[in-house]
Amino acid sequence: MSQLTHINSTGEAHMVDVSAKAETEREARAEAFIEMTPETLAMIIDGSHHKGDVFATARIAGIQAAKRTWELIPLCHPLLITKVEVQLEVQAEYNRVRIESCCRLTGKTGVEMEALTAASVAALTIYDMCKAVQKDMVIGPVRLLEKRGGRLEHFKVEE
Repeated sequence: MSQLTHINSTGEAHMVDVSAKAETEREARAEAFIEMTPETLAMIIDGSHHKGDVFATARIAGIQAAKRTWELIPLCHPLLITKVEVQLEVQAEYNRVRIESCCRLTGKTGVEMEALTAASVAALTIYDMCKAVQKDMVIGPVRLLEKRGGRLEHFKVEE
């Protein structure tokens, strides 16, 4: 098993020093799901939700969250992200919404946490906007789908 990078030789948590690493183009994709009743999903789709456009709000929240990941997760580096994309796909046959995020930059550290945060916060935003009509929505799973760049070069979930 690989060594944990955020633990130093005495077992203490620390921020990894990336100053000696080469800058490379890096990209990560993640996904999250939120399940709900057909009635709640229909309300989102037809735009009749009294709070407005649920998907537009979730998309913006995901983008904002990716840019602020370093403030939310203690040992993450602040990054100059050059792209954040959040896509929402209705999967009516499963009464859910699939959220996929993509983050990109040229830098010394990856953007996996930013992609995961974007997808998670988009799902949380959908929950927040719809909780008045349904409190038992389920978020998950949330997972990394793919990462490119850096020392490991490429990781992709096998479908």
